[in-house]
Amino acid sequence: MFAKRCTLAVVVAGLLGMGFWRTDAAGQTLEPRAERLRRETNNVALQNVAPFKVFDNLYYVGLGYVGSWLITTNQGLILIDTLEGAYKEHSIESIRKLGFDPQNIKYVILTHYHFDHTAGAARIQEMYGPRLAMGDADWDTLTSAPNPNNERLPRRDIAVKDGDKITLGSTTITLHVLGGHTPATLGVDFTVYDNGRPYRAFMFGGAAPGPGRQAAEQFLASVKRIEQMQDSVQVRVVTHAWMDPDFWDRVDRLAGRKPGDPHPFVAPDVFRAWIAELGATAAARLTEATAKETASPSR
Repeated sequence: MFAKRCTLAVVVAGLLGMGFWRTDAAGQTLEPRAERLRRETNNVALQNVAPFKVFDNLYYVGLGYVGSWLITTNQGLILIDTLEGAYKEHSIESIRKLGFDPQNIKYVILTHYHFDHTAGAARIQEMYGPRLAMGDADWDTLTSAPNPNNERLPRRDIAVKDGDKITLGSTTITLHVLGGHTPATLGVDFTVYDNGRPYRAFMFGGAAPGPGRQAAEQFLASVKRIEQMQDSVQVRVVTHAWMDPDFWDRVDRLAGRKPGDPHPFVAPDVFRAWIAELGATAAARLTEATAKETASPSR
């Protein structure tokens, strides 16, 4: 048990460090790739990363700073999140580059209503006719949320309740409603395969508490729910690649992986460390928000 705790502590420290600054051959300091991708969101050349396979049935079709994922099944495709702005076509173009047909997208799961995850949904819905699934309360919020770029909104479709499942062929995805980032952020719980070997994967759709005490309370409760299931989770799937400072290093290791090498994304300790970090962040945010309310009571 002590060794397990020490390992977890080391991983937490690595996560909190947000990656290491490196030097090139000339001794110049290089900004961590994850940080640059987080910061340079308008750098189209930098952000338009090529799609790639992560597991037998899971592909990355997102950008450098915000994710979109493709789950393949024996009865069609499931897309998670749809990007934003100038990048709304990126997921579809990536699906084609991988050799799949966007006409086979049967479901789109929207992890939460924020436009960096939903702005491409209306066009995909119109072009290919998939079912769209999002948390019930997030559908409500989407129509009233600030929309400075006047993004077209998708038609309301599947309003997810906690524990709902999406089944396509032999694939079943369980959706958990985990509020706090938005009213009905989704946790996407599914199985991935590496050369046929199954692993439980989990995506927490909004990995930061929203503003205010109530959001912090909801987020902390959501983290505690994930803690109850975390011991059986082996793969962390991120909505924003920069949230895992080692994400792109894992991608590099995956590309160079040799037969018999471990899969770099099968990392249970990394998942547990991340959840511990989120719990600490939520607790600190709750303490801060409560102190502000106490200092400025409503009149």
